[in-house]
Amino acid sequence: MRRPVLKVACCLCFSLFFLRSFSQIRSSSEITNEVMAVSPEELDSVLNNPGIGFNTFQRFNGDTLFPGMGWREGFPIEYQDYKGTLENKNHPQTTIAYWRVYWRYLEPEKQKYRWDMIDRALDSARSRGQKLLLRIAPYGTTTVDRDVPDWYRKMVGPGKDFKYHNPVNKWMVDPEDPRYAQYFGGFISEMGKRYDGHPYLEGVDLSIVGAWGEGAGSEFLTRHTMEALIDAYTESFRKTPLIVLMMDKKTNEYASSKGVKTGWRVDCIGDLGFWKAEQNGWTHMYDYYPQSIIEYGLQDAWKKAPLSFEICGTFLNWRDVQKYTAEDVKYIFNETLKWHISSFNAKSSPVPKEWEPLVNEWLKKMGYRFVLRRFKYPKALKPGEKLVFESWWDNKGVAPCYIDYPLAIRLKNKGYSAILATAADIRNWLPGDNIYNDAVYMPTDIPVGEYDIEIALLDKTGRLDKTPLPAVKLAIKGRTPDGWYSLGKIAVKK
Repeated sequence: MRRPVLKVACCLCFSLFFLRSFSQIRSSSEITNEVMAVSPEELDSVLNNPGIGFNTFQRFNGDTLFPGMGWREGFPIEYQDYKGTLENKNHPQTTIAYWRVYWRYLEPEKQKYRWDMIDRALDSARSRGQKLLLRIAPYGTTTVDRDVPDWYRKMVGPGKDFKYHNPVNKWMVDPEDPRYAQYFGGFISEMGKRYDGHPYLEGVDLSIVGAWGEGAGSEFLTRHTMEALIDAYTESFRKTPLIVLMMDKKTNEYASSKGVKTGWRVDCIGDLGFWKAEQNGWTHMYDYYPQSIIEYGLQDAWKKAPLSFEICGTFLNWRDVQKYTAEDVKYIFNETLKWHISSFNAKSSPVPKEWEPLVNEWLKKMGYRFVLRRFKYPKALKPGEKLVFESWWDNKGVAPCYIDYPLAIRLKNKGYSAILATAADIRNWLPGDNIYNDAVYMPTDIPVGEYDIEIALLDKTGRLDKTPLPAVKLAIKGRTPDGWYSLGKIAVKK
């Protein structure tokens, strides 16, 4: 007996794209009222989607969390044996693995680079269903294993007393020494040559000075030094997103002016008074962040590039040392949503059981969350005819999706499958209602019969010679085992 042939029309290679709106192109089936209108049922569950939600920190999905209130950063990853599960106990599932490492470990000898360390981290992230978010911190605090590379220390000498001399977050070397921009900036440039546009590199923190690369004291840099350090990133990473530390008005405005899409981040979300006794009541959440977002011109950056925030301390510190209440936690979460957060680093530290419901509600709003409200399409068509459709989407998150995942329609039955790409650019689907009306052509060789009509947002990363796979979970019911969403039936007639 002859077997049916499964035929796939690749959405990236063979489909035609149409930009005219539904009001401009009407099919005969619609004129005769032969149109299906589908309203999928909304889901209320947490969705683990690319580029949003929690990060693992110095860890990957399935690894054991840091114990207690502590964490470790700046050092090579301590790889754990894979335990056969990607579940993160007492911590949300993630699509981002965040690694922060000191410059000294990646360039232990001048212009001899340990790219193998980054390669392994990228590969490990990929194998755990994640992408890698990376920060190269120029140095940490005072101990030798947190210093700049030994060869650079020998070159510039032992001095550590400079214009910015905070007792905790100091400059370990003089950034005004031209060798700093030459060699640290040179390392960043070399890294960009190798990794810009890597399919599993989520983003790179733009880190120039200060302990842990947090940018403290950036306001004291001369214009020449600041621009040279910023340029090392913006001229080297043109494809991979850059996430700029919130530093000072001059520095952030210059980074934003460089013609690349730059998001921003802050590293002390949740400080309602960690150090207010020593700082005359000053806090990050009540003082620095709300004002600086406006003063530095960052309030609309979220529309084009992601915002990634980091916890101050850990959740256990919030509960057991700061004595935060559930209302305090709600306030903190709501502030980040107001600022349009996409992802969050909780330092791979446990989430207290009593705060899990608050975290889950937060995750449902963080980044993007697409609900298909309405989809209209013809009940029947002939091969080669236009399949005209209307769609209404509700982005219930606080940010767009920053990755170009093509919206596609699949027609499928037991013997035939065709993927038809649309021209939708979901990066423009801001929070709230989004209307997308379009048309695609039916394949001319599609056999007569009844087909399931399905939709998906596809991932073309690393699959140029293969059929793309669904990448994004929608907040609707009807998901098939292979990740598509079933909308109903469509008939193909002679």
